[in-house]
Amino acid sequence: MERSAVFGGLQPNYLLYPSRNSSSLPFSDHRTRLPNFSPPPSLSLKLQKQVSSCFKAVSPFKRGAACSDTHSDTFELADIDWDGLGFAYVPTDYMYSMKCTKGGNFSKGELQRYGNIELNPSAGVLNYGQGLFEGLKAYRKEDGNLLLFRPEENAMRMIMGAERMCMPSPTIDQFVDAVKATVLANKRWVPPPGKGSLYIRPLLMGSGAVLGLAPAPEYTFLIYVSPVGNYFKEGVAPIHLIVEHELHRATPGGTGGVKTIGNYAAVLKAQSAAKARGFSDVLYLDCVHKKYLEEVSSCNIFVVKGNSISTPAIKGTILPGITRKSIIDVARSQGFQVEERLVTVDELLDADEVFCTGTAVVVSPVGSITYKGKRVSYGEEGFGAVSQQLYSVLTKLQMGLIEDKMNWTVELS
Repeated sequence: MERSAVFGGLQPNYLLYPSRNSSSLPFSDHRTRLPNFSPPPSLSLKLQKQVSSCFKAVSPFKRGAACSDTHSDTFELADIDWDGLGFAYVPTDYMYSMKCTKGGNFSKGELQRYGNIELNPSAGVLNYGQGLFEGLKAYRKEDGNLLLFRPEENAMRMIMGAERMCMPSPTIDQFVDAVKATVLANKRWVPPPGKGSLYIRPLLMGSGAVLGLAPAPEYTFLIYVSPVGNYFKEGVAPIHLIVEHELHRATPGGTGGVKTIGNYAAVLKAQSAAKARGFSDVLYLDCVHKKYLEEVSSCNIFVVKGNSISTPAIKGTILPGITRKSIIDVARSQGFQVEERLVTVDELLDADEVFCTGTAVVVSPVGSITYKGKRVSYGEEGFGAVSQQLYSVLTKLQMGLIEDKMNWTVELS
């Protein structure tokens, strides 16, 4: 069965949507029409036309619970178990793609049916790891509208990372417009309020063929999405970490401070060993002194002592997390003293509370830390008082449940 393209040629009256029950083909013959759709004016004119064309040409399953919308029509949610969402890949309907050549600028981005991509075996990302990724979320409000959380921050972080990796990058406006278009095209996959979020994964990679070690001649910017629940299997229950003092996630002068793909493969060995022993994840130390905290495999770490909250300073080996940055601002607004500095493992073991932050984990309480065979517990019941307060404020902001005085959210309707 041949897949039809939404843009760049034929625009048929119907396209085939992925079947949740099909075990053979990626697309199944379910055809229905979608109610009239109008993209928000905040999208660029070009993307408004693309999204409108997409929704006129294609319609999702007429199954699942109806969700109220600000438009006069109803919008049908995807037919999946919203209560059973974990942090796992769920295929959705559309992805966004944009290309440019070395030394050029990104342009002519388009929505495409979600599916496999084709890469030259000699692509820079496959041979030399020339690639970055981002992560952000969309939430559904009670009125059916959608909220993005600080997408401009992700765009700026990708620009910074691209410079380090010798790659061109989309502009902030291009990045944000592409995120908006992708979310709206996959609107039925945004979980109902309180059931999770739509995880958004922008990728930037050297897609051009290169044999010798050099920047790739062509680059692809791609966005796909997936509905998700909690990152850790414990949910919001406390996680249990082990401190790794032999293997290291990053080194001074390396790429630990940018979200390049190689940073994450480097933690798999220690993480796999830790999980086999019953731990949730690994906390890494600096590679020079082996006593200062860096970060967990995919999230930042915070240490609470009294009214003081400390977190490792950004010095090139730690990813400048957007949730980290947000929690710092929220904590200060709540009257806490926040310090970004070197934090020793001894301070960690003497803390009142410990918690992690990240786009995927949001705020996750740490129940125990194990270091060189010594286990220190911070409470097995759930959030501590400080992490609970910060988690509550942040998540209410993200889901539109309180006034956004920070001006962090972007609303889509």
